[in-house]
Amino acid sequence: MADRIGLDLGGTKIEGVVLDEAGVVKMRERVATRAERGYESIIETTAALAERLLAAASGGCGATVGADVGIGVGAPGAISSRTGLLKNSNTQCLNGRDLRGDLARRLGRSLALDNDANCFALAEARLGAARGHRVVFGVILGTGVGGGIVLDGAVHRGPQRIAGEWGHHSIDPAGPQCYCGGRGCVETYLSGPALEREFRQRLGRPASAEAIAAAAAAGEDAAGAIFADYLDCFGRALANLIDILDPDMVVLGGGLSNVDMLYSLGVERVAHHVFNDQLVTPILRNQLGDSAGVIGAALLAGT
Repeated sequence: MADRIGLDLGGTKIEGVVLDEAGVVKMRERVATRAERGYESIIETTAALAERLLAAASGGCGATVGADVGIGVGAPGAISSRTGLLKNSNTQCLNGRDLRGDLARRLGRSLALDNDANCFALAEARLGAARGHRVVFGVILGTGVGGGIVLDGAVHRGPQRIAGEWGHHSIDPAGPQCYCGGRGCVETYLSGPALEREFRQRLGRPASAEAIAAAAAAGEDAAGAIFADYLDCFGRALANLIDILDPDMVVLGGGLSNVDMLYSLGVERVAHHVFNDQLVTPILRNQLGDSAGVIGAALLAGT
């Protein structure tokens, strides 16, 4: 199989890679998303990055790229099976737009597009921490909270294309308002901005999610109390998912997946809430780092 291009369209950055047939990254580039500039700017920025990667895949110097070089794109949200337009994206200017079609027209070639969490799960299932496992649930804990399901090495999307969207099941109907219109969604408790908001509301000063977790690990009482609540929500939410899907493995990704306490105290909270007398499902840190999503996007191009 020829080289493949992967693009990961995030809220703050767009990452692109050239992936060879062995799954090795040959080139990588990141640019700022600048979502505040609007949808058309995102299309142009993404397409310009794709063109640079395509030139590299073809040997540079502007050489014509053969039709065997595929492009896969991971994006927040999913394509509606009813309208063909993007839905459920927390980069809200993408919602209701023909993201796949507009990018394909701008580039003059077809491409595959899927939810970014699905791309993450696909990469970890094929090349990362979950290799060799049949049923894999990939978790994103970052600016948003997402999830993807991989069955026998292929993404499971479901007829409504929402399989794995655990970030939008409610764990408290009286909880915080979510951008999706619901209340108490997992995303309103477990995303980085949600943790930062809770810290600011309780203590009256700002701190990053990473700093809050570090302070909690260092034994700071106020941060420890806030993060204990975070871990309990993590346990409840992930136990709900395991109760329903019972996957062979759960792999964590996103910025907050680097918090060590998730794999100790967090796993303990999952075990406490799961509907079983023990927690058998491994809950592991990703192996491919924060580029798992873009590698999964490139793998889309080969399916």
